[in-house]
Amino acid sequence: MNQGTYPLAASMINQINRLDQISNNLANVNTNGFKQEGLTETTFNYYLERAQQEGFTPNKINTITNNIPKIDAKYISGETGPIATTGNTLDFALKQADTFFKVQNQSGDIVYSRDGAFKIMDNFLVDSNGNNVLNADNEPIVTEDGNFISQIGVVQTPYTNLEKIGNNNYKLKNENEIAILENNDGLLIQGAIEKSNVNSVTAMVELIDAHRRFEQSQKAVTSIDEINQKVIDKIGNNTR
Repeated sequence: MNQGTYPLAASMINQINRLDQISNNLANVNTNGFKQEGLTETTFNYYLERAQQEGFTPNKINTITNNIPKIDAKYISGETGPIATTGNTLDFALKQADTFFKVQNQSGDIVYSRDGAFKIMDNFLVDSNGNNVLNADNEPIVTEDGNFISQIGVVQTPYTNLEKIGNNNYKLKNENEIAILENNDGLLIQGAIEKSNVNSVTAMVELIDAHRRFEQSQKAVTSIDEINQKVIDKIGNNTR
C-alpha cells in the first residue's frame, strides 16, 4: 500500500468521528442545559513520545506512518447556555457554570444535570425524566409542605471530572473532586431555564467543514490509486 494512504485514511476516520459528534450536538440544540462536545486531534508520534517518557520502548515503523492524525480526546464545552425566562415556578436555572443538580436515576445511582425543568409527581420533586431531585443529603425532596426550593441540592465540580451517560446526565470520574454546597442561596434563578449552549450556525459550518475534509481525503486516496494503477500498467508494458 502506498504510504500516503495511511494519513489520508486516518483523516477520513477522524472526520467521520467529527461528523458523529457535530450531528449529536445539532440534535440537542433545543435540549435544556445541554453542553456540546468537541474532539481534539494529534499525531501518533505524540503517543510514541509520551510512551518513551513513561519508560516504554515503542517501535517506529516510519515517519509517515507515525505522523497519521489521531483523535486525542473528547471534551465538554462548559460555556453557559442562554437563560430563558419561562414564568414556571418549577423551572430553575443555575447561575454558575460549574454547578449541577443532583438526581437519582432509575438504577438508584446519583447523577448530575444542568436541566432544571422540574415537576411534582406524587408529592416529590422530579426532573423531566421522572427521576427524584435530591437535597444536599442525597434525599428525595418532598413538596407537600411547599417549602422545597431551599432544599434543592447543588454541587460544584469541573467538567473535566464529568462523563456524559445519556438522558442529559453526567457521572463523576473522581468523587474527591466534587463540592457539596450547603445551601443554594444565590445559585438558582426560579422561573427560568438554561438552554443548550450549541450554536446551530457554528455547528452547521463545522458539519460542512468535516464533510469537505472527508471528501478531500477520499479524492486524494482515489488519485493515489489511479497513479499506482498507471505505474503498474506502464511497468507491465515495458516488461513484455
